[in-house]
Amino acid sequence: MKTQTLKIVQIGNSRGVRLPATWISRYHLGEYVIAEAHPEGLWLRPASDGGALSWEATAQAMAAEARARGDEFADMDGIATDGLDSLDR
Repeated sequence: MKTQTLKIVQIGNSRGVRLPATWISRYHLGEYVIAEAHPEGLWLRPASDGGALSWEATAQAMAAEARARGDEFADMDGIATDGLDSLDR
């Protein structure tokens, strides 16, 4: 894969990287991208819905981050029941 050195530039109070127009076109990047941090580096991918994640995708991302931090309860999907269903009413 061809590499290119990009300069980090000041953008308001933040800093950013300008992507070449050919990359934006080639990878079908719109107004938003999804940025993922990996041990190998940063990955960018197109955001298919304007950058907003679904509730399910957000929960999965949060669980993955918790697992990465070593949270022993990160694999729990939630509490199966609150216990109230076993009470006589």
